[in-house]
Amino acid sequence: MTIETKGFWNFLRHAKWDFQNKKFHYKQAFYSWIPGDVGFILRYRLYKKYLKAVGEETIFYEGVYIRNPQNLSLGHHCAIGVDNAFQAAGHLIIGDYVIFGPGVKIWTSNHIYADPNVPILEQGSEFKEVSIGDDTWIAANAFIMPGAKIGKGCVISAGAVVGAKLYKDYSILAGNPARVIGFRNQQTPTAPPSSASGKEE
Repeated sequence: MTIETKGFWNFLRHAKWDFQNKKFHYKQAFYSWIPGDVGFILRYRLYKKYLKAVGEETIFYEGVYIRNPQNLSLGHHCAIGVDNAFQAAGHLIIGDYVIFGPGVKIWTSNHIYADPNVPILEQGSEFKEVSIGDDTWIAANAFIMPGAKIGKGCVISAGAVVGAKLYKDYSILAGNPARVIGFRNQQTPTAPPSSASGKEE
């Protein structure tokens, strides 16, 4: 057997192992850009199978990318926008009727960088759950950082960078870093989510 032939068979064995162990990622990449109702149906069925929970009548637009799907719980009647990227290693909980604009990113883990004498790549990661309450709208290109606890009915403006804080119900957030600039219809904010911990805003 020549070196070229041996290398080819090694590649096929590796490819078979890769397909078997990363089925979700290959299917996600394949279904990601299928347009129209066919795409909506295929993506919903895929995520229904692999996510921790997916509610009824939730839709996934083109270009959605999810890592650690087993740690993502998603409610009913949500709209996951074009080119959304969710990294759920530290657990991600999304309520009902949540709308995501295009390009939204949510991260639940971050690199540890405390020791300047050790390369950041070798210091590991820390994980912090993100939760998003019902009836929240997250506009285009917002970034939700690990540990953010977003209450019910919030509006997050385009391009906002939302840090690891507690945000009261009906908050309107904008900026980098995101700050509360008002409340919807001058609603009196209620207590932050019961599962939250940390600094409140």
